[in-house]
Amino acid sequence: MDIMEKSYAKELRELAVRYETADFLPADPAWFMHQVGGKENQETMAFLASCISYGNRKQFMPKIQYMLDCSRGNVYEWIKSGAFKSDIPDDENRCFYRLYTFSTMHRMMSALQAMINDYGSIGAYVATKCGNSKSCYDAVCAITSFFAHHAPTGGIVPKNAVSACKRVCMFIRWMVRNNSPVDLGLWSDIIDKRTLIIPMDTHVLQQAVRLGIMQTRTASMSSAIKLSAKLREIFPDDPMKGDFALFGYGVNAGK
Repeated sequence: MDIMEKSYAKELRELAVRYETADFLPADPAWFMHQVGGKENQETMAFLASCISYGNRKQFMPKIQYMLDCSRGNVYEWIKSGAFKSDIPDDENRCFYRLYTFSTMHRMMSALQAMINDYGSIGAYVATKCGNSKSCYDAVCAITSFFAHHAPTGGIVPKNAVSACKRVCMFIRWMVRNNSPVDLGLWSDIIDKRTLIIPMDTHVLQQAVRLGIMQTRTASMSSAIKLSAKLREIFPDDPMKGDFALFGYGVNAGK
């Protein structure tokens, strides 16, 4: 590392410690997966929460709460049994959240139901498809491929891993990272956390450019992989500590 790199590396390490705390949870969609019990419930709740985590938090957080309320805390069984169909009907004329109609959500949940009924859980599906690779990228490809096949007009899960796939990468981070007050670590034996890809959006990329870590201003899977590699230089064993650090950098820069 040169002098500039050492400077931002030190700042990012400090920010990661400051922001990866339990205090981070209440205002974050990750909070919902901590409100249910059991591995299958947690990963199913996490997946549903990640799917609509975009835009204004004050608008999408109540929508996640709605799904939690409908499931009465047993979100895995709610999806597996098809009980969600009475709460999320196949209605193209009703808006669920922004561009997602009830019908869009219904199709995505039906695909998730098929995955759970065929493999037992999301984690079991990913483990089956990734085999011994333990690669986050392979997990992203497996998830996007399944939904592209089972809900091709859904529009919620990206159809492939060309885009940054922010919400899929965020979900996988939640599942993989262990020893965290935020992330669950349920898949720590399925995916190596050193391979995790940062959930990249325009805001994350802006902070990376501002720090001098990245030059590109286009959020894509290629950019996300490059930024993740840079963060791995700073946090070799756990590069997604850098996700919290960049969040903190953005918060501090806005003060």
